[in-house]
Amino acid sequence: MPETLLYERLAERLRGQIQRGVLRAGERMPSLRRLGREQRVSLATAVEAYLHLEREGLVEARPRSGYYVRAPHASLPRGLTPARTRAPQPIRNPALLGVLDVLGRKDVLPFHAATPSLELLPSAALATATTRVLRRDPGVALSYAVPQGIAELRQRIAQRYAQCAVDVDPDEIIITAGAMEAITLALRTVTKPGDIVLLETPTYYGLLQAVAALGLRVIEVPNRAGAGIDAACAAELLDRHSVRAAVLVPNFNNPSGSLTSDVDKRALVAACTAHDVVVIEDDLYGELAYSGERPAPLRRFDGGRGHVITCGSFSKMLAPGFRVGWVLGGRWATELLRAKCFSTVATATLPQLAIAEYLSRHDFDRALRRLRRELATNAQRYREAIAHHWPEGTRVSEPTGGMALWLELPAPLEGQALFEAALARGIGTLPGHLFSNRGDYRHHLRLSCGLKWDAPVEAGLRTVGSLAQRLLA
Repeated sequence: MPETLLYERLAERLRGQIQRGVLRAGERMPSLRRLGREQRVSLATAVEAYLHLEREGLVEARPRSGYYVRAPHASLPRGLTPARTRAPQPIRNPALLGVLDVLGRKDVLPFHAATPSLELLPSAALATATTRVLRRDPGVALSYAVPQGIAELRQRIAQRYAQCAVDVDPDEIIITAGAMEAITLALRTVTKPGDIVLLETPTYYGLLQAVAALGLRVIEVPNRAGAGIDAACAAELLDRHSVRAAVLVPNFNNPSGSLTSDVDKRALVAACTAHDVVVIEDDLYGELAYSGERPAPLRRFDGGRGHVITCGSFSKMLAPGFRVGWVLGGRWATELLRAKCFSTVATATLPQLAIAEYLSRHDFDRALRRLRRELATNAQRYREAIAHHWPEGTRVSEPTGGMALWLELPAPLEGQALFEAALARGIGTLPGHLFSNRGDYRHHLRLSCGLKWDAPVEAGLRTVGSLAQRLLA
């Protein structure tokens, strides 16, 4: 068995012991030699397993002493219901209009941007692939692609879903301009103005903007810290309201970072199927699990019934600026393709060909492993900096994937005030009230941990922490 699989399985075993309390906070872990001897693995495998757990924030290395189980940071209470549910309403959050002002700025330290630094991506290999495509057949690369997208790229996407036990026909895949176009196409296809859509709270502000643009009404289901979507509450809401579609982010919700369990995923799909509700799944962060174990998309629990439309993108894994995403249309594929033709005709050809070329010639899984390791390390270092430099009482999420950190600030400090103070110092953040329909989470803030850890990043976190201290004082 390859070393990578051995150390991942060993790390999983130790992780379980920590979570069950067999290994308690502050206790010394077995020495590397003892661990290797007891588990019958090489010293290198034992080292990799501990490094894996260290990146996840479960253990810490102490000089000349060994590895110890970490004491937990001040975290958001697991399973906390974030907000009470309300009756269906149109989008009423005026702050959603102003967020574009921040996103367009290039003169700030971008803690507000949920994209990885280019240093963490295989940019050189992708640039080489782009050059090869242009040299081989510039006429094809610079012409329109077919509306559905390049066949080879659709085949590659289907193969990646097959790796997580999801059967996808390449002919049902439509290549889009990022995941947001995929989600918007799905909403336009299955809803009409005035329909009710189920969204999580908190959720990505772009989903709220898309719903607002289409004149839809929203009912919100809680996404609980560390526990994901509240499936029981969702089922209750579906019983009480005539919901047409549910736009859900079960794998590493943005902004909370929560991962919904397979049990709750199955229950969500079953409840939506029973009420004839179309599920539009945003699977943007599914490949970014810190452990390397790709969580199941909702599509796996659909049983071929066609109630789940899955949307994804290469933006967080390869090239944010290429804007290459996809939608798994299932029984809606024909209608989705028609909507695509009527809106943008086709996705840009060159980025599609470049990504297909990259996937055929380079080790994408190796690049993903590096990206996951860096994001896990970043998340842990960011959390430690927040614990050291931010006001007492600040709570921060413990994501196991993705690149969002969700902070709850000590009262009476509001996220908007800290956002404005940080922006004046050239540091971008996002206030929590952007992530709900009615502007809840006024004492929250979202940070991206996609920036590579370095001295400016550490200084930026320290600065924002000092500003928070000053605002409280």
